Amino acid sequence: MTKHFSRRGVMAATGGAAAAVTASMIAPQAAAAASKGRATGELFMYDNSALVLIDYQPEMVAGVHSIDTKLMMLNARVLARFAVKAGIPVVLSTVGVESGVNSPTAEELRQEIPDLREIDRTTMNAWDDDAFRQAVLKTGRRRFVMCGLWTEICLAYPIVDMQADGLRTAFVADAVGGQNKYAHDIAVDRMAHAGSVPNTVLATLAEWSPDWALPQGAILAEVGAWYQAELAKLEQG
Repeated sequence: MTKHFSRRGVMAATGGAAAAVTASMIAPQAAAAASKGRATGELFMYDNSALVLIDYQPEMVAGVHSIDTKLMMLNARVLARFAVKAGIPVVLSTVGVESGVNSPTAEELRQEIPDLREIDRTTMNAWDDDAFRQAVLKTGRRRFVMCGLWTEICLAYPIVDMQADGLRTAFVADAVGGQNKYAHDIAVDRMAHAGSVPNTVLATLAEWSPDWALPQGAILAEVGAWYQAELAKLEQG
């Protein structure tokens, strides 16, 4: 067990820095949005959100039975691929690697983010881990696209706490999985009740790239073509 911390204390300690970062970001984002004719709104955009990937490790993948794991991993890969190409911050975490319980991030996902440092934890709830929490806050973003295994534990727990701490979260339901469909579905309800926004992989990619005329539109076309080809391979296999 890790040392208990007060979320109120964490937010008080980081609130000033986060507010300064947020304030410095809001003005140019609002101006850019106005110049492009779009509102900042409630969407999770390429310029206001970060991607968080939690515990995509072989042992965790093997325990998923709510979704085809090959499809799930492909969906996680396409999110990571787009994020890297679009310059969206990515936070990657694992559990139990240093203690020898689990393996590092699955190679198929790791190849999309080969240089990103893994934040290894002992905690079930990633938000209880100081290094993870600081990495999330240091992105300078206040909205987070969340993916993790399993849905009912290592994804649901940090989402519930991050929402309580005033951060906005969305989760990509077809890029995550639980030990069974019932556990996954209940976790989806729990996260939504906490205020997190359910989404799908294709809708997330489109939300990140709101205009074909932007550079993100070209990235979507490129990554989307790769994704469709990989989907075809799954269907053929």
